[in-house]
Amino acid sequence: MVKLNKIYTRTGDAGTTGLTGGERRPKHDLRVEAYGTVDEANSMIGIARCHTRKKAVWDDMLKRIQHDLFDLGADLSTPYKATPDKALRLIDSQVARLEKEIDQLNAKLAPLNSFVLPGGSDLSATLHLARTIVRRAERIACALTD
Repeated sequence: MVKLNKIYTRTGDAGTTGLTGGERRPKHDLRVEAYGTVDEANSMIGIARCHTRKKAVWDDMLKRIQHDLFDLGADLSTPYKATPDKALRLIDSQVARLEKEIDQLNAKLAPLNSFVLPGGSDLSATLHLARTIVRRAERIACALTD
């Protein structure tokens, strides 16, 4: 468990931020944008969980996804050249579990005949927004080359 004594460090006041391993990058760096966008998606899933408190199966699944997104943020904040043997990286079993949960949820649905418009309920609309944030994070992460 990470222990934070204070929420700010002031080390980024000059427009840079630290990656795992200590390297400093500009706050507009693509890697920083990638893990920041993952953090944004995680926050949106936190909002979605406000609507799942009485639905334990959904809430537990979304909580697991939030933990995986924290792992992904740590992965993205660590360039492969920085301590590759000690870095927290997503593993195949995390991806497999998520795909299995998606397949289980989709098995209960009728086949789609068109795109789904976001909305329908507070939970649905919030999860649609989380999905679009995740897709943006994916696009940014795919652009990383280091």
